[in-house]
Amino acid sequence: MDATSFSSSDITTLHPDIIRSHILNRLDGPTLASASSATLHLRRLCTDHNLWRTICAASWPSLNQPHASSLIDTFPAAHRSVFSDSFPSIQYSPPPHPNPPQLPPEFVSAVDLYYKGRPVFSRVITTETHKGWFLSSPLWVELLDPNEVVPTPLIFAKCDEESSWLAHLEENLGLSWIVIDPTRKRAVNLSSRRPVAARRHWLTGDLEVIFAVTMETVQWVIRVTCCGKAGGAMHVREASLTMEDTEGRHVTGRDSFVILQDAMENGERRKPDPEEAKARFDKFCRLKREIRERKLRRDSVMDTVAMLVSFTIFVSLFWFMVFGF
Repeated sequence: MDATSFSSSDITTLHPDIIRSHILNRLDGPTLASASSATLHLRRLCTDHNLWRTICAASWPSLNQPHASSLIDTFPAAHRSVFSDSFPSIQYSPPPHPNPPQLPPEFVSAVDLYYKGRPVFSRVITTETHKGWFLSSPLWVELLDPNEVVPTPLIFAKCDEESSWLAHLEENLGLSWIVIDPTRKRAVNLSSRRPVAARRHWLTGDLEVIFAVTMETVQWVIRVTCCGKAGGAMHVREASLTMEDTEGRHVTGRDSFVILQDAMENGERRKPDPEEAKARFDKFCRLKREIRERKLRRDSVMDTVAMLVSFTIFVSLFWFMVFGF
């Protein structure tokens, strides 16, 4: 008997409760998914709902909140469906003219902020999609209330330590922003998991930590704005989700959700790669700069032509008035 048949027959001799309680519940999501493809016996055990509920709760504490939990229970495979949708990163290129889907009455955001892999803040919010501001205005989903601040275990660095501190934030701060479509029973994670940039805002001086998912011609951007004094505690003051195109314009709520729903259905799920996400973000930002510079050069040329035409007309009129009679 070869090693494969021995291991297969050996594991079937164990009681299922022993396998669940002493083996499977110690695995993370990707490992559990891999184990389910080993044998038919393991596949039946690995689809246990409680296993996936525990894994989702450990990965994203926000999904424990009643509204999110009751919503997930309506999915075809409950928490296993959400994990398979939300754990991978999404790769997607929007078609030029996507078919407008039927918007759900609302979509749900489950957000978790981490420091060194440990959750420091979790929240579930609902965004209504049938209101006029959502349909025609730029998409802007705000996580926190206007005067709310969220404490963190971090300490604001002093000025002479800022560059190393920003690098520390990019390495140790994490965020997950799962958007759930209650109608289609699909979900997607719109965060790069680790920051793609951490910098001071050019105008306010506030610290901005940016997470992003690039989809070729558009980009989902999550901005986490932090406040505090050097040497004091750092607090999160704002956290928002937006979508922008390659010209730097914010996309409307309706158009954003058209792209989002198509990405949920047709996007490619891959293993999360923060370095790739950062590279794609940098490439998108370079493209935005190039388009803006081309536009500025074109506008400058048009302004010059307009001035020359105006000057020519003025000189012609002046010549006609002085010498034309």
